[in-house]
Amino acid sequence: MVAEGPPRIVSLVPSLTELLVDLGLVDRLVGRTGYCIHPEQAVGGIPKVGGTKTVNIEKIRRLAPTHLVVNLDENRADTVQALRAYVPHVLETHPLTPGDNPALIDQMVDAFGALPGVRTRATALQQQLGHALAGFAREPVVAQRVLYLIWKDPWMTVARDTYISAMLALIGWQTWPAVTGGPTGAARYPVVDLEAAAAAGVQRVLLSSEPYAFSAADEAELAARMPGARVQHVDGELLSWYGSRAVRGLAALHTLASG
Repeated sequence: MVAEGPPRIVSLVPSLTELLVDLGLVDRLVGRTGYCIHPEQAVGGIPKVGGTKTVNIEKIRRLAPTHLVVNLDENRADTVQALRAYVPHVLETHPLTPGDNPALIDQMVDAFGALPGVRTRATALQQQLGHALAGFAREPVVAQRVLYLIWKDPWMTVARDTYISAMLALIGWQTWPAVTGGPTGAARYPVVDLEAAAAAGVQRVLLSSEPYAFSAADEAELAARMPGARVQHVDGELLSWYGSRAVRGLAALHTLASG
């Protein structure tokens, strides 16, 4: 174990790295994944420690962090358990709905709120989130059945109990199929059959910008195989990243609903 002192944080979650920077903690970040790319100018000088699921444990040990920030869905449980031998404080997060974001920010404040400016920034962010979330309660929704695709070969989507599905539910869009995947694991991102989706009356097919880069040819293929559905590209970061990105994500939902 390292001695206690000023926080030295390693974040293994892209959206949480962004949140920590927005809370004024960039100088306390000593490690990040290669997928932690926002804010670009702020994170450029922070050492990379691998991917969200392919973590270099020895490199993290050498960085001597006091805090490790992880997500139960994005990071491997065995990796997190191994790192507990070297990191005194492990912050496990697992927001499943947009409404979980205030508690997530509170969790970061509980850990780092003694540092200058953190509480002030967190309060401002909480106010923005509260205003954004309240906006959905005041607006009517038009229910639609949507297929949110994250991968090809095989085609993969999201279960109903994922953060993405909960985001879309705010505008009345229900993800297909109507399955849940549990708190962690591959079942949260099931393989789907396009013919079954077409037969189920899916009205929109949303092609996420991450983690797979869908091409114009993919869009054309889907339009041909699902002629009754509108196929469109969406910003996966805005719809799947929690934390401070959720403010922009919620605004993007309004635009998506009106399009």
